[in-house]
Amino acid sequence: MSTAKDEMADIITRQPEDSSYDEILRELAFACIVQRGLDDSDAGQTVSDNVIARNIDSWRK
Repeated sequence: MSTAKDEMADIITRQPEDSSYDEILRELAFACIVQRGLDDSDAGQTVSDNVIARNIDSWRK
């Protein structure tokens, strides 16, 4: 398993040479958010589609 630093370096390396600072940060943030979601899913910390649908319906009232 690679370290967070290794993952970040890989993401940065894959960016086009003319990438801006903001574009690189956006890619790093996206990877972080995806990893957090996968970690939550692995830990069983998810919400079912039915619960989400009920929540959205309640917002419409």
